[in-house]
Amino acid sequence: MKKILIANRGEIASRIIKTAQRLGIETVAIYSEADQDLPFVQEATHAYLVGEGPVQKSYLNQEKILEIAVKEKVDAIHPGYGLLSENAAFCKAVQDHNISWIGPSPETISL
Repeated sequence: MKKILIANRGEIASRIIKTAQRLGIETVAIYSEADQDLPFVQEATHAYLVGEGPVQKSYLNQEKILEIAVKEKVDAIHPGYGLLSENAAFCKAVQDHNISWIGPSPETISL
């Protein structure tokens, strides 16, 4: 694994980024307009604005997140905690794009 997208924000994203860096993995962060000045945006190898402040218009914008993942040619998406981490349909969509999902399978999430 050479590059991952972190589909989360704040301290969660920061911790994932730091761990990935220790493992020599590039990171792609997504951020909302409200979070553009948070440390995780600068800590990531690459960072993309994904939308406005409300999570429904940014961190839950599955289409935009997948668009960024494909553009950056990531090997995997790490959903972090909350937000999309418990969304079986998003997990399946990630896998349908031949991108690995760092977390439980869509079937397990559905259970």
